Amino acid sequence: MNFGIQAVQLLPCLNSESFMRVEFREFDPFNVWIWIEFNTVPSEMEKQYVEETFSSWFFLGKLGGFNAENLQVQDVGLEVSYMPYDESIADNSMMAVMHNMSDFEYEGNWGRCWFDLGTSDAIAIDILLNSLRQLSKDFVTLDRVIVGGENEDWRVPGSGAGFVMEDNQRN
Repeated sequence: MNFGIQAVQLLPCLNSESFMRVEFREFDPFNVWIWIEFNTVPSEMEKQYVEETFSSWFFLGKLGGFNAENLQVQDVGLEVSYMPYDESIADNSMMAVMHNMSDFEYEGNWGRCWFDLGTSDAIAIDILLNSLRQLSKDFVTLDRVIVGGENEDWRVPGSGAGFVMEDNQRN
């Protein structure tokens, strides 16, 4: 079965001295943009690294991999030899799946992607950020990741760049 995932040959990053900053803005798990600021305009190879990271993360989320109700191995700790796995815990936990992902878009040194994270749990964001931090150290220098909200340098479709007055604010 081919899920459209291609093998990527990873080449080491030559500049791993800087660190990736993480910012959170307004967060709606059913309508969230994730922004990536590269240190320069990304090459095609750098774009592929980032896109494969996000696609892999989304695919795990689509399969329900980010279900905090069923972290049996994590809850046991380091000694998992002969650990009994309780199928009923897995079967009785609420479904935690991601719903949708847009295509990645680029403008200058920015990349962005929209997600409907569905019922996946917040651990999904931690796992993505951990993965992006390591990707930034080893392969593609990322200056910043912004989770949610707007990017003043690049508005989201339908957001309107100007101030919108609510009905109750009108005279």
